[in-house]
Amino acid sequence: MTPGLAPSETPRGERAHMPVLDGVRGVAILMVLCVHFIGDSPAHSTFERAMVKLANYGVWGVDLFFVLSGFLITGLLYDSKKSARYFRNFYVRRTLRIFPLYYAVLALLFIVLPAVPVPYPSALAESAHHQAWLWLYASNGYLAIHRAWVLPYVGHFWSLAVEEQFYLIWPIVVLSFGRRSLLGICVAVTVLALALRSALSFAGAGDVALLVLTPCRFDALCVGGFVALAVRSVGLERVARTARRSLGPLLFLVLLVSGWNAWRGTLSDIVLPIRGTLIALTFGALLVTSLAARADRVLCRLLRSRVMCFLGTRSYGLYVFHGIVAYWMGDHQATLDTLASRIGSGAAMVVEATVGSGVSILLAAVSYEVFEKRFLLLKHRFAPSTNDTRAVASLDARPAE
Repeated sequence: MTPGLAPSETPRGERAHMPVLDGVRGVAILMVLCVHFIGDSPAHSTFERAMVKLANYGVWGVDLFFVLSGFLITGLLYDSKKSARYFRNFYVRRTLRIFPLYYAVLALLFIVLPAVPVPYPSALAESAHHQAWLWLYASNGYLAIHRAWVLPYVGHFWSLAVEEQFYLIWPIVVLSFGRRSLLGICVAVTVLALALRSALSFAGAGDVALLVLTPCRFDALCVGGFVALAVRSVGLERVARTARRSLGPLLFLVLLVSGWNAWRGTLSDIVLPIRGTLIALTFGALLVTSLAARADRVLCRLLRSRVMCFLGTRSYGLYVFHGIVAYWMGDHQATLDTLASRIGSGAAMVVEATVGSGVSILLAAVSYEVFEKRFLLLKHRFAPSTNDTRAVASLDARPAE
């Protein structure tokens, strides 16, 4: 299936690959890299402060991941509703994609490294005391309870916990309702997630809880789910036309709300939750616009480029490793300060971001080729049969999500 082709125009059961989605993943992971390798850098000039401020908006890359995940997972589940092995196929495929690397990294950090005769980082030892939360995919709950980023080296695993908790609930919902009802559920849950964030904000739950608790992030996941269902209902082109008309106003509202928060800083209990939902809606519009873009358009060419697709197909490993690398570099801040004193803080910021991102990409590439692929090759054994799937299920064909 190529961009711009409506679902009904693809032969039934075809498992086509859409490089554009890899490119979207690539954009999302680049945004996240900016947060951890630039967003915490010391800034001494106006330009450097602007760079740090801009890099911190990269946290929205997680929202993009959630929208994309909601889109892919909802589509895959909806298209396989008639499968006799609906739950088995879904959960085995998700397990093969996610568990091996995740648990291998936890074992390396908390079992192998303590047994090696080298100094064990004290910050990592702190996380080791609470590792049960990580093994159970519940680290987001631990962070919310403590209202702080209290899991050094592995705090960024909270988003993986959100995804896993989403997987426990959403397959049941999709199987239990028809398309029209599911569209209404996506809208209702999006509104409820916004209301919950506002209520928790007023109650003083803290910014971390609003960011990491799964019910608070269901708006992004359900925006993606709504887009997937809408495409199957009226076709990609029709949804894309609406998305293109909505994109400008949505971007304006995101900038307006962000400007209000930066300038006035008032009504944040309402403004910031609203901004979160607006960001999700914006990414939903961008996603469907990207899918429908002609191959010769700049956006499509960028997303289909080798670099973006390379990053996208390795985005899972890159997300897992980059936070560990970033925290390790932070543990050696004295070295970075020495570098800054010699070449300047701005140049040091560039070097730190380049080295950190480069090491993370290298680790992710090696992991993907040497380790992850061995499990991904097993996924085809649990793919929905061509008799039980519909054409747009092919959007999940690539195992990089």
